[in-house]
Amino acid sequence: MRHTVIVPSFNTLEHTKNTYESLLLYGGDIDIIMIDDASNDGTDKWLESLDNSNLTVIIDKERKGHTYWYDEGMRRAKTDIVSILHSDMIIGPGYFENMLKHLERGKVVCATRIEPPIHPAGKEKVVRQFGEDANVFNWEGFEEFVSKEIKDQKDKTTKGIFAPWMLYKEDHLSIGGHDQRFAPYGYEDSDIFNRWINAGYEMVQARDSLCYHMTCRGHRWNKGVGIENPDYRATMDKNAREFLRKWGDWIQNDEYQYPIINPKYNKGIVLYRGKPLLLGTLEPWCDNLYVDMKQAIIDAYIEKEQPKTVVDLSKKIHTIDTEAVNDVMIYIDGSKFSSTDGQYVQQLAAILNQNKPEEGRFKIGNVEIEIIKYNEKIPD
Repeated sequence: MRHTVIVPSFNTLEHTKNTYESLLLYGGDIDIIMIDDASNDGTDKWLESLDNSNLTVIIDKERKGHTYWYDEGMRRAKTDIVSILHSDMIIGPGYFENMLKHLERGKVVCATRIEPPIHPAGKEKVVRQFGEDANVFNWEGFEEFVSKEIKDQKDKTTKGIFAPWMLYKEDHLSIGGHDQRFAPYGYEDSDIFNRWINAGYEMVQARDSLCYHMTCRGHRWNKGVGIENPDYRATMDKNAREFLRKWGDWIQNDEYQYPIINPKYNKGIVLYRGKPLLLGTLEPWCDNLYVDMKQAIIDAYIEKEQPKTVVDLSKKIHTIDTEAVNDVMIYIDGSKFSSTDGQYVQQLAAILNQNKPEEGRFKIGNVEIEIIKYNEKIPD
């Protein structure tokens, strides 16, 4: 079944060459969309040199990030089925056919990553060393391993989701695609996984569809493992806070990386005797924050933080005499607040989901919780 694969790239020229080579070797008759996301390493010239009637090349001079380009690539795709690859991924034999055999509407199918021993092992991937950089990749060893693995894992699946993935274009775009607040990258994957699940889509991981993943080369380690890009930490920190604001909880997955989504309730935090530092600590974890601080302190925080979020902080942070409008209230005495109390605030979504306390007040450590009503909010 003909489909389109979308490969955005940012300063990963040598890795992107390997990705493209693997698509020529093992991809079959597919449409390929390759995107240069404002690289400065010669990716644009290399892409322009390629002669392939099945290839569409997009070169952009302003960086938008793969969060944007996955969706834009889908909008330009001429096929009903689309898949994505990172530009540091190399597909193996049988890769697409072993995903396609599981695909139907309302289902997202992901492949199984083979990764070098850089990150912790997990049941959702295979850890094997075939090289940690583009110019030392062991093509022969990789192909031999994959050929054996697809026989051993023939038709086997697990319930999980991680890149790279494949689905019907209409399924993805009908729920709005990726949330661009997470552009250019950072937690856009966890957000879209949650939203696919909330839309009722089934997640399937094909254990006999395999690709090699160098990991993190397009946004964190352009110059090699451990050499962090200067914008990486700030970008990830910003989007981590955005994820909390949107979902009211941090990312959780089971052993196969299937997301665990706790219900989101409309939460308000009332902070007494809190130091200004607690503004930044607590604000992302609630829908409204009520503090007994001077308006000038609140305004200073908003001025600093507002450029980093789509949430209107002036409507979220209030003086303590403002009438609360939330379904779940969290009362904190800042003079007694400890790291343990902070963990209770962070784990509150799971506590409410697992224990479902009756409406009313109760205490956990120095934190007092008031359940007014359970009214679940599903993020868009």
